Amino acid sequence: MAVLWYTVLRHVKYRLTARRRAGKTRPMNEPGLKVERPPKSLRELTLEKMREAILDLRFPPGARLVERHLCEQLGVSRTVVREVLRHLEAEGLVQTVPRQGPIVARLDPARAAQVYEVRALLEGMAARAAAGRRDPEAVAELKRVVARIELAFARNDPKAVLAATTDFYETLFLSAEKRVAWEIVQSLNAQINHLRALTIASPNRADAAPFEMRRIVEAIERGDADGAAKAAGAHVAAAAGIADDLLYGGEPPARPSRPDPPAGRAS
Repeated sequence: MAVLWYTVLRHVKYRLTARRRAGKTRPMNEPGLKVERPPKSLRELTLEKMREAILDLRFPPGARLVERHLCEQLGVSRTVVREVLRHLEAEGLVQTVPRQGPIVARLDPARAAQVYEVRALLEGMAARAAAGRRDPEAVAELKRVVARIELAFARNDPKAVLAATTDFYETLFLSAEKRVAWEIVQSLNAQINHLRALTIASPNRADAAPFEMRRIVEAIERGDADGAAKAAGAHVAAAAGIADDLLYGGEPPARPSRPDPPAGRAS
């Protein structure tokens, strides 16, 4: 009996090996085994809508978020609205005020300064590392994304500007093999985009922001690590300056149809 089992096992092993070599093994992701991802839930769709509305300034900082009104506007239950508001609060986009309830988070100048400080450190580090690697494919992709940003600005499409800018930084960090740093940036991404939604509406930003980002890419393409880090820092500093002006008494600017060309310092 032992000899029989040994013979059977050897035969099975031989057949599997032969099939593997011939490329005939059944793939693990065939329809019978593949785990299908369900479509987005109502909660996920509601979260996306609310996040977009805040970043598009449809709900400006300080605006009250009344559950009953949100249920009517979004067409969802109070349970979904409450879950979404809790999630947005964890992201830093919503805050709960005693005796008032949830509101769109007000952008605190001191906190914003810290966000920009973290950005400058991490983005400078990533740009430096990317220049050291000098990957032609990454450089080509960064150039394509900057072109998308310019087009989105030209179309006065802030949502597309935010999406393309996120893609730019994802490409930068991952091509530099700074995955942990990118995870840190992602954890702040909602707050970063909240600030970015204000700064990209500033006059001249449609020209200045892509120009600053091209400077980063050009330094990476040259393999100029110091220049890439400096350009990344300058880009963050320009955005931080605009945010600082707005948060210390300035009003969020109306989105221009097409800003004038930049003169002097980009801001």
